[in-house]
Amino acid sequence: MKIAVYAVRYKGNWNLRLSVDIRVDMTWWWCQDKHQENAVERWVLLGDELPLSWGVSLCGGFRELAEMERWGDRQWWAYTLAQLKNELVLESSNGERILSGGVDNICIWDRHQGWVSRTKHGNEGRETIGTVRSIQNRKLATGVNGLDMECLTRQANELTQLLAGRQLLVPEAEALLAEAAPDLEHTWRSAAQLAYLQGRLSFAAGLAPAPRARWSAARRQELRCNRCGSEKVHRTSCASCGRKACAYCETCLTLGRSRECSLLLRGTAKLAMPRTAEATPAPNLDRWGLSPAQRAAAEAALCFLAAPPEGGRKCSRLVGWQRAHELFRRSMRARQELGAAAAHGSTLALNEQSSPKSGERAWEIAGRQVPDSAAERFLLWAVTGAGKTEMMFPLLQHVLERGGTALVATPRRDVVLELAPRLAVAFPQVSMVTLYGGSTERWQRGQLTLATTHQLLRYRHSFDLVVIDEIDAFPYHNDPMLAFAAQAVCKREGKFIYLSATPPRPLQKEAARGQLPHAKVPVRFHRHPLPVPIRLGTPPVHQWLQKGQLPASFVQRLNVSIQRGAQLFLFVTRISHIQGLVELLIRQFPDIPIAGTSSQDEERTTKVRLFRATEIRVLVTTTILERGVTVPRSDVYVLDADSSLFDEASLVQMAGRAGRSKDDPCGSVIFISPQWTSGQKRAIKQIKRMNALARKKGYLKLVKH
Repeated sequence: MKIAVYAVRYKGNWNLRLSVDIRVDMTWWWCQDKHQENAVERWVLLGDELPLSWGVSLCGGFRELAEMERWGDRQWWAYTLAQLKNELVLESSNGERILSGGVDNICIWDRHQGWVSRTKHGNEGRETIGTVRSIQNRKLATGVNGLDMECLTRQANELTQLLAGRQLLVPEAEALLAEAAPDLEHTWRSAAQLAYLQGRLSFAAGLAPAPRARWSAARRQELRCNRCGSEKVHRTSCASCGRKACAYCETCLTLGRSRECSLLLRGTAKLAMPRTAEATPAPNLDRWGLSPAQRAAAEAALCFLAAPPEGGRKCSRLVGWQRAHELFRRSMRARQELGAAAAHGSTLALNEQSSPKSGERAWEIAGRQVPDSAAERFLLWAVTGAGKTEMMFPLLQHVLERGGTALVATPRRDVVLELAPRLAVAFPQVSMVTLYGGSTERWQRGQLTLATTHQLLRYRHSFDLVVIDEIDAFPYHNDPMLAFAAQAVCKREGKFIYLSATPPRPLQKEAARGQLPHAKVPVRFHRHPLPVPIRLGTPPVHQWLQKGQLPASFVQRLNVSIQRGAQLFLFVTRISHIQGLVELLIRQFPDIPIAGTSSQDEERTTKVRLFRATEIRVLVTTTILERGVTVPRSDVYVLDADSSLFDEASLVQMAGRAGRSKDDPCGSVIFISPQWTSGQKRAIKQIKRMNALARKKGYLKLVKH
C-alpha cells in the first residue's frame, strides 16, 4: 500500500503525519478559522505515494530541528533521502523509480504566504497545480473543497464504533464493513483519515522494526509483525507498494498476509469497567452450586476482580507463561532502558491526541500504542476434574452484570463448540459471539466472546476480563504468537484469569513467591483424593513390538483393570507404535474390544464416542486425549513414561483421566517405563501435594470403613 506523508507545524512544533486521503488532511488543517486550535502554521507534502513502510520509517525517525521553519523544497528532499537511506539500499536502482519526480514531489504551504515558491525556480501556480493534480491522480471523487465534512464526521463515528477494540488489515476491515456498514465499504478511507486526525483511530504497518535497546550490538533493527509479534519474515517483490524487497510475516499467514506495506487499522479501546472493592461477593456464588473448594477459589478470584487496579502493578509485569516470558524479555529490557511503556509494535498515530509531541522518539510513540503487558493476573490452579468451567461462571457474571466485556479463550475449536451451549444457558440475556476458524460470527460483537486463541489476533485492548483456559496446553504451549495475541486483547485496566491444572513452572514459581495472586482447588467435585500413580518397570515399548510379546507384569495389571470393568486408556509416545500394540493386545485379549487412534486418524471422533459408550474397552492413543475427555470408570496406563515427550504437565494430565466419576473415584494410574525419571517423580509429587492440601483444608469426604 502507498500512502501520503507530510510534515506539519502547529503550536510551534513540527511532527510528521500519514494520510490515506490527503484531501481530508488539507481540509482539516487549512479550512479552519485561523483562531481555531488546530490552525496550521506550515505544511510540507513529502510525497503522496510513498510505500507505507517508508512512511513508517520517516515518522519513526523524525526529530524536530530548529531550522526546519526556514527549509525549502530541496532541504526537505535531502532530509527525506537521508532518512530513507537504509530502505533505498535494499531497493538499489528501484528506489529511484519509486521516488520518481525527486524534489518536484515536495510542496510547501505557509499560513501567511500560501504556497511558497521553490528555492531557486518555479512559481506558486506550478506548485498549487502540481498538488491538485497529484490529488486527482489518486482517482478521488471530488477535490479538497468538495468534501462534506458533516457527512464525513458521521461516517468516522460509525467506523470508529465498528473498529473499537479491533485491529484489522485493510481486507479484513473491508470484509467487516461489507457486512456491517455496506455504505462505508468503498469510502472508508476518508472516514478513517478523519478519525486518525481526531485521535480515535491509529494506523500501524503490518511489519515494523522491533524495539531494540541501546546496548544492542545489531547494526539494524529486525522486523517484527505488529499483529502476531513474530520476527519470522520473508522478503519478496510487492505489486502493492512497488518495492522489490517488501517483507511479510510467515507466522500468521492463515489470517491474511501481513506485510511491511499492509495498513493495520487499530480502533481505540472503550472505557474500562469501573471497579470498586466489594465487601462480600457471596451473592454471585449462590446460584452456581459450587463445592466448598470451588467456592473458596471463586471468592478469591471475585475479590481480585472487584479490587481497583493497583497503581504500580509491579508484580504483574511478568508475562503469563514460559514462552511468552521469552518472547517479551527483550522488549521488557528495552522498556527499562528507555523508560517508556512496553513496546510491542511501532504505530503511526496516537490514540489519545492528534499529534506527537515535539521531538518525540518513535519508541515513545510506540510505547503508548502497544498492549499493556502489565495487566493484572490471577491464577486459578484447579486439579483435573475440579470443575473449572463451573468456577468460571460467577467470574463472568461479575463482569457482565457491571456492563463489562469478557473473553473466554480456549486452545481448541472442539472446546469452543462444547462450551458455547453451556455459556448460552448460563447467561441467556447476554449477547454472545463464538469465534473459531470458519465461524460465521467473526464480525459480530457481543458482551461475551468465546474464541480460539488464533482469533484474538484481530482484537486489541477490547476486553475487561480475559479468561485463558488451559494455558499450558497445545497450541498455547511453546507458541509465542498466541501469548502475544492473548496479552494484546485485554484493556490496560482489565484483568486476566488463568485456568490450569498444570501451570507452567514460571507461573508456579511466581505464585510460590507471592508475585502472582492465585487460588488452588486441590480436590475434585466428588471430594475424593486424586489417584496417585504407581510405577511398573518394564522394557521400552519398541522392544515389546520387536519381540512380539507383552511383558507379563503389564498383562497382569491389565487383567485386574478389565476384571473390574474399567475403561482403559493406554497412552504411547509415538503414532507408529499404536497399530503394533493394538495387534499384540488383541492377540492377548481376543474377547475385549480394542482400538487405537491418533491425530492422523479420520475416525478418531467415532472411536472416542464408542469408547465413552463402553463399546470399545481399551483405547491406545497419543496425548491428543490427555485433556478434555471424561470417561467414567477409567484406568490409565502411560507407556514409556520416562520419555522426554512426556513432561510433568503431560503426566499429570494423563493421570487426571482416572477417578473422575463419583461412582468410581479411585481409578488406577500406572506409569510404565524402564527408568524412573524426574518428570515422573515431580508429577507424583504434585498430585500428592494437592491431596495433602485438600486433606488439610477439610475438603476431602470422610470415607466410612
